[in-house]
Amino acid sequence: MSLELREVTLRDGADVHIHPTTLALAPQGFNTLLGETLAGKTTLLRLMAGLVKPSAGSVWFGGRDVTGVPVQQRHVSMVYQQFINYPNFSVFDNIASPLRVSRLPAVDIKARVGRIAELLQLTPLLDRRPAELSGGQQQRCALARALVKDAQLVLLDEPLANLDYKLRESLRDELPRLFADRGCTVVYATTEPMEALLLGGHVATMHQGRVTQFGPAAAIYRAPSDLVTARVFSDPPINVADAHKRGDDIVLADGVRWPAPDALRARTDGGLTVGLRPHHVRPAGQTGVPVTGRVLISEISGSESVVHFALAGTTWVSLTRGVHSHAVGAQVPFTLDVAQCLYFDAAGRHLHS
Repeated sequence: MSLELREVTLRDGADVHIHPTTLALAPQGFNTLLGETLAGKTTLLRLMAGLVKPSAGSVWFGGRDVTGVPVQQRHVSMVYQQFINYPNFSVFDNIASPLRVSRLPAVDIKARVGRIAELLQLTPLLDRRPAELSGGQQQRCALARALVKDAQLVLLDEPLANLDYKLRESLRDELPRLFADRGCTVVYATTEPMEALLLGGHVATMHQGRVTQFGPAAAIYRAPSDLVTARVFSDPPINVADAHKRGDDIVLADGVRWPAPDALRARTDGGLTVGLRPHHVRPAGQTGVPVTGRVLISEISGSESVVHFALAGTTWVSLTRGVHSHAVGAQVPFTLDVAQCLYFDAAGRHLHS
């Protein structure tokens, strides 16, 4: 089923929560809304669900204008980051509730609840009530209730945020497969770029109530349309520095330079912005441009090392695997993998290289 927004806008007095948005979501696979907190993801999901009516524009589902159709008359499931369960129902009855509303036979309800409970590791908990569950277990219960319904539109608002690491990893793998043959449109909101990449499908990047780009996840990651989108799709934040094109070279401050990519060599000399993600700033001795930076912060996070260092008048971040400890204030060599650089003009538009 296709879901399309046509010039949808949401205003509250002088405040604009969603700027005019036209978006045709992919009917198969995941559609991910990616953006920081307060970027407008939850508001856009509520507009899609019919929980909020747009100030202007229309929402189309399956070729039908559903803008004025109440949410109760739409075949929609929605899961929020904050779990919502019926406190007086058992876990089994919570999961089964939408199936009973649809008047499915008891034998079918039992079978479908059993399958989804096994997937979400809830089988031993089916007789308990929500108050007897941990926060993560309650969220799994809410997620199971949405998945068991077989809705035509499934809206997932950061549904894995409250789960433990191992279960999150497992569900990230399972969710796309779970919906693969259901014939429903799935929209998944997240603040995490890596989660958007792992889920695959299509991504709509959001910033301050605007969709900045929409397309296949991997394609947007490799070629963001502008600097705003590049920032949204980078965690840790993308390194950004002012630079100049001079002849056949890209030049940073402090004499750091490298050959301009072929596509930019015909461009008139002048200023531009360089973006390089932290995992492309590597320890010395690897392929790329050698630089030396003064360490500002050095952190070990599990099996990864994060180093903030001063270079060319700005702060850079390196994210590498392994343990690399550096003293604050030390001059440390790094390598910039400039083949992975993104280039932007003065207006922030991506200069495809």
